[in-house]
Amino acid sequence: MDATRIIAIRHGETAWNVDTRIQGHLDIPLNDTGRWQARRLGAALASESLSAIYASDLGRAHQTAQAVADAAGLAVVADPGLRERAFGNFEGRTFAEIEETWPDQALLWRRRDPAFEPAGGESLLRFRDRIVGTLHRLADRHRGEQIVLVGHGGVMDVLYRAATGQELQAPRTWALGNAAINRLLWTPENLTLVGWADTGHLDDAALDEVSS
Repeated sequence: MDATRIIAIRHGETAWNVDTRIQGHLDIPLNDTGRWQARRLGAALASESLSAIYASDLGRAHQTAQAVADAAGLAVVADPGLRERAFGNFEGRTFAEIEETWPDQALLWRRRDPAFEPAGGESLLRFRDRIVGTLHRLADRHRGEQIVLVGHGGVMDVLYRAATGQELQAPRTWALGNAAINRLLWTPENLTLVGWADTGHLDDAALDEVSS
């Protein structure tokens, strides 16, 4: 079989997610909620047949992937190709601070200008090429198998657009929830959306034995 089944996951919550502070390539750890989400995620995927677990080499993604790996009895393979978009001088600042400090740049960012690069950062075009290239490289390595890719909100956004044919500048109408389960099917010819934003494992706290 040429198809590779992919479970794509955004990392669990961080304090900077709560503060709407841009993380980019800065290495911010999970907060208490994020660690809880990761444990629930690991339990939800424990019965899945997995061949490999790949994660961004940033700590918040690696921590999330490790919970899945512990439940599956696999190791996490770090891949910098799964990193969030580099936001350069935007990193460490909130949305409001960016709009106040660089209003013209903030407008280009809000409009999703594909060629716009924050100083020291990546354009959407370069970011998309990196993520899609990483996806093809890893999926091609595991034809006929199922793998997990743990990345970031921007990574999930690129994967959704690639699977549905949405343009980079199209307004986002889909969720990018922390620790949500997203499913894709890859073949050498196509990437297909199978399921998106499944958060059932995060909804019923009564089922979470590890938090009791």
